[in-house]
Amino acid sequence: MTEEHHENQDENLESKLQKIISLLQRYKLVEGFVRLQDTPEPELIESIIQKQNLANLRGALDKLHPADIARILEMIPLEDRLIVWRFVKAEHDGEVLLEVSDAVRQTLIEDMDSEELVAAAEQLDADEIADLAPDLPSDVMEDVFRALPMEEREQLRAAMSFSEDAVGALMDFDVIIVRGNVRIEVVLRYLRRLGELPDHTDQLFVVDRNEHLQGTLLLNRLLVSDPNTTVTEVMTPKTVKFLPDDKAEQATDAFERYDLITAAVVSPEGKLLGRVTVNAVIDFMREKADLEARNQVGLSEEEDLFAPVWKSVRNRWAWLAINLVTAFFASRVIGLFENSIEKLVALAALMPIVAGVGGNSGNQTITMIVRALALGQVSQGSTLKLITKEISVSIVNGIVWGGLVGVFTYAIYQNIQLGLVMSLAMLLNLLLAAFVGVLIPLTRKKLGRDPALGSSVMITAVTDSGGFFIFLGLATLFLL
Repeated sequence: MTEEHHENQDENLESKLQKIISLLQRYKLVEGFVRLQDTPEPELIESIIQKQNLANLRGALDKLHPADIARILEMIPLEDRLIVWRFVKAEHDGEVLLEVSDAVRQTLIEDMDSEELVAAAEQLDADEIADLAPDLPSDVMEDVFRALPMEEREQLRAAMSFSEDAVGALMDFDVIIVRGNVRIEVVLRYLRRLGELPDHTDQLFVVDRNEHLQGTLLLNRLLVSDPNTTVTEVMTPKTVKFLPDDKAEQATDAFERYDLITAAVVSPEGKLLGRVTVNAVIDFMREKADLEARNQVGLSEEEDLFAPVWKSVRNRWAWLAINLVTAFFASRVIGLFENSIEKLVALAALMPIVAGVGGNSGNQTITMIVRALALGQVSQGSTLKLITKEISVSIVNGIVWGGLVGVFTYAIYQNIQLGLVMSLAMLLNLLLAAFVGVLIPLTRKKLGRDPALGSSVMITAVTDSGGFFIFLGLATLFLL
């Protein structure tokens, strides 16, 4: 997809949003005016103008894709969101709930009664209901279970039994299977009777009588093959497949490496259970990237942009408190060298440069290591090589940029010793940033913690305190 197409999509969504907001404002304006006139609510609803406003708002929403509705709901304040949500077609409720972020989904679910939630869930496939299940009340899930056919009920149980980071959690049960001994002509007639294929279908799965996977029949091979040949003759026997307990990261890596659209999920005995599709993989990658981005700055959970103030405060306070403690520690480091700063005021102006560059370098290192850990590129034997490589990079950067900063320092203050101290401090802090930038995520991974959680806060604390101590310590030793 080209950059121009992305821009057109964004402009299109923005125009849809503005249209919805405009219609919503008209509705609220009439509602507020009638309330000022003490008109009863039934008369408000029955008023000709308001009926037209409601019809226009519903009509505009009916034309939107559920994914667009979800984006719009995420982009408007809570009060407006709930008004718009009430006018969304009931048949779209389930799809919209799947598309919105977890935080926004919670606000929508809280505005729905049990019957509405059950109806919304019944519109979805078993694997989609499993995605929604953690956010639904237990009594609603019980009603959903009872309403499902036995086969879908078993599929839902299976989907809910897997952890969020397992391939089984991404699995789609909507697959088309064929036998290897049938002719291509028979397969084509079977597909025509189906009317439509499941989304992202690029291949059919070939199974034996016990539903063990034998291979795959690519649609392009199906269309160009002689109708009288058998499936076995044109199928691909070797295919990418996963076990349901495999890590989802393995699937994302395989989809990226082999440019897959779908892949089979089989039991340890080789029985076909379902498939993984590219859209499920993309959603997983997006959610994981979002989680890592939030974890790096210490946000414990996804936050609704328009969440109540107190909820946002609670989500952010823990790592801010840690950051405050580290800031006090850094201030005490500076306090140790108050006499040095008083004697040479230039130190106060220069020390933020050392700390800032070190923090930026450390964040670069942490980002690289966290990404490598997520992609499974870091083994136990490669840790020492990683540290050596990052330290080597820091030495080169320290010599180049430290030397440049030292020259500028000399040019400004006409003090060659101060320039040399600045260069050496820059080099040492970059080395510290590299070492800690590798050590923090690897240590957290070894302890079974998320390597990204709070990493940005921790590296900033280390490079700030360390940078101040290194620079002021060197200045005290060699300048005063």
